[in-house]
Amino acid sequence: MEVDTPHKMGFRMPAEWAEHEATWLSWPKNPLTFPTEVIGEVEDIFAQMISALSQGERVKVLVEDDAMEEKMLGMVTAAGADLNMVRPMRIRSSDVWIRDYGPTFLVHPTTGAKAAVKWRFNAWGGKYDDLLYDDITGEDVVKSAKVPVFRPGIVMEGGSIDVNGVGSALTTEQCLLNKNRNPHLDRKGIEAYLEEYIGTPNIIWLKSGIEGDDTDGHVDDFARFASTDKVLCSYSQSRATSNNAVLKVNLDILKKSVDQDGKGLKVAKLPMPKPLWLADEQRFLPASYANFYIGNKCVLLPVFKDRNDRKAIGLLQSAFPERRVVPIYAAELVYGYGGIHCVTQQEPTGND
Repeated sequence: MEVDTPHKMGFRMPAEWAEHEATWLSWPKNPLTFPTEVIGEVEDIFAQMISALSQGERVKVLVEDDAMEEKMLGMVTAAGADLNMVRPMRIRSSDVWIRDYGPTFLVHPTTGAKAAVKWRFNAWGGKYDDLLYDDITGEDVVKSAKVPVFRPGIVMEGGSIDVNGVGSALTTEQCLLNKNRNPHLDRKGIEAYLEEYIGTPNIIWLKSGIEGDDTDGHVDDFARFASTDKVLCSYSQSRATSNNAVLKVNLDILKKSVDQDGKGLKVAKLPMPKPLWLADEQRFLPASYANFYIGNKCVLLPVFKDRNDRKAIGLLQSAFPERRVVPIYAAELVYGYGGIHCVTQQEPTGND
């Protein structure tokens, strides 16, 4: 169903901490992303996530056949999930990264009406031809949600933006200005689309992302809103990667940035875990505590058996005191170059 732009009709993208109708995930199965030696651990991570989320909201899980559905339900049952809140969705997908290929859900703040934006997905600038099918998966997800859909016709991934729900968004120049996405758009052009389609006239442009990130600098790996005026920003003291200098630049930008009302942001520093090195491919993995996900009753936090795990847990619990922080060991998930936030997509509560 094609309609006018969301901004003209009063819609906007809520913050992640706004009440959810559901969280969407896609059950892992791609052997190129998660080979035999890690797939079992990744499935267990998903089961833990679904179990924790199901205590406060529906969890819609993409599965492809009876066997996958049966396996998923068996594992989440063993993990303690509320099965009344787990809904298998028969939608084909190539991979788990529904944050990036799934729709961006919107709400009208006055009427409570829901809608969605279906961006184009080109597998992070054409890096992975075998994952291009997930552009169709995103269409199937938005159709199954049965809400009005806006199609701006530009490439955008959910992990490249983070919003406070009242007019501001974080993003990076490395990703949104990359010529492998929308070469016809400059900074002002991107800003116009974001204002019209997710309701964020105030764009805070950070520079670039962390080492090992194959998405060209997704912001959800290092800088996240924790409230309408507070941002958690990663920092690194390791000399093994370029993250120390890169994150300092981003932190300095945030300290000088303002919100949609022209007020300065509160910026809190979030440590990085020790860099994870993938010896077989001679590259670092994008392990980060910033790739957390805010559910209705919990915050899912990736941890890495690192000395900074405890500090990250404390910082997240302080930022979200009314939610339970659920630490989940996520090294095998990061093996696929993504984290907990990357494999989730929130559907806010509204009047369908």
